[in-house]
Amino acid sequence: MSRPLTARQQHVFDFIVKTMGEFGYPPTRAEIAKALGFRSPNAAEEHLRALERKGVIRIIRNTSRGIRLPNQEPQEALDSAVTTLPAANVETLPTGLPVIGEVAAGSPILAAEHIDRYCPLPAEYFTPKADYLLRVRGLSMKDIGILEGDLLAVHRTDRVRDGQIVVARLDDEVTVKRFKRQGHQVTLFAENPDFAPIEIDLRFQPLDIEGVGVGVIRGGNGQALG
Repeated sequence: MSRPLTARQQHVFDFIVKTMGEFGYPPTRAEIAKALGFRSPNAAEEHLRALERKGVIRIIRNTSRGIRLPNQEPQEALDSAVTTLPAANVETLPTGLPVIGEVAAGSPILAAEHIDRYCPLPAEYFTPKADYLLRVRGLSMKDIGILEGDLLAVHRTDRVRDGQIVVARLDDEVTVKRFKRQGHQVTLFAENPDFAPIEIDLRFQPLDIEGVGVGVIRGGNGQALG
């Protein structure tokens, strides 16, 4: 950090860290403005630009949640960290976070046949700790910076709160969406206006939560976002 933060900038930064810790993704400008009592999202944008100039965040342009913290791995480190599975040998079992690729219908997400490789990032790199990394397919969550080919760090749990990003199993398919529940009605929201929400009535349709997203490893540029 080149210069100390003002009190207001510190409040904005603390809110960003808190939001990312609770939900696994950064707040929007509108959410910052509402939480901190700014008159408009433009005021929040000015504080974000100041934080970027001081080196405590990085802003990704043209995305609603394009705020990143600087605790990110260089490309070379992540490229060398992600390793392929060794040949079968009980004496050389891989360690680290399993990277889950395609998930077969009806089978456990951490089944051996779903594990493409291992990434020796410690589970505690993320808060709460990650249990596995899920390779993202599609662009339904692009507006919060979860893109095709990224690795979503997932904390394994079936206890979730409204607003969290979840890995959900629905009709033997696994999807990443934002969770909201009201009584027996669950809505899984995409973060892309091209994708309609998924409505589930728990009285008639089963829904299993495989975990909550706690961070992203950028597939294209190798940045780990905790």
